Amino acid sequence: MFGLGSGEILIIAFLIVLLFGVKKLPDLGHALGKGIRNFKKGLHDQNEE
Repeated sequence: MFGLGSGEILIIAFLIVLLFGVKKLPDLGHALGKGIRNFKKGLHDQNEE
């Protein structure tokens, strides 16, 4: 995945937990999913026009 090994992914995940905290991770995931969904919807709407 993007040339990253499992060690690098674990380090990135650990840094994200340190930055945002465990309690805010579900909110962050929800916001990220909502953003991706809106982006895909916008692309789909643009293709229909």
